[in-house]
Amino acid sequence: MINKKCIVIIDGSNFYFKLKDLDLHNLLSLDFTQFLLHISKKYQLVSTTYYVGRVRTDGSEKSQHMFNQQRKLLAHLRKHNVKYSLGYLLKSDGKFHEKGVDVNMALDMLVATYENLCDHIILISSDTDLLPAILKVKNKGKTVEYVGFSHQASLAMIANCSEPTLLKVDDIKPFLAHS
Repeated sequence: MINKKCIVIIDGSNFYFKLKDLDLHNLLSLDFTQFLLHISKKYQLVSTTYYVGRVRTDGSEKSQHMFNQQRKLLAHLRKHNVKYSLGYLLKSDGKFHEKGVDVNMALDMLVATYENLCDHIILISSDTDLLPAILKVKNKGKTVEYVGFSHQASLAMIANCSEPTLLKVDDIKPFLAHS
């Protein structure tokens, strides 16, 4: 299977919060290079993109902190040859909500399919808003692997993707600098 090409699509916010639930808070300690090689080992990894809402500062201490942390994360991703795609964050009622991220992920899945950039898509997201794109990708003969977390697996993603991979804490720890 190593001759089959794959891309990895990471829903950044989803990934971060699933790791946080496992008390694995620091993405800056994750060796993305080795982690991605591990999850894509059956395929030739063509590219990885991390999708997240762009943090903007509004003068508050919280937004400045989030902005600084995101800059560190994006630099860390670049170091590991992970591209990133930025949606935006909308603040309403004191909370931040991502906008445009799912659309970017779905669009990139469809472009990869229609332009024959890969045979297999590894999707690290439990967001069921992506199901229409997943079904179209599969309909076009490509496979989509759902990578989720065993403590909060998405049954809809398991049912609709070509294959599931459910990660546990012990699957992530070897790729953390301070494990």
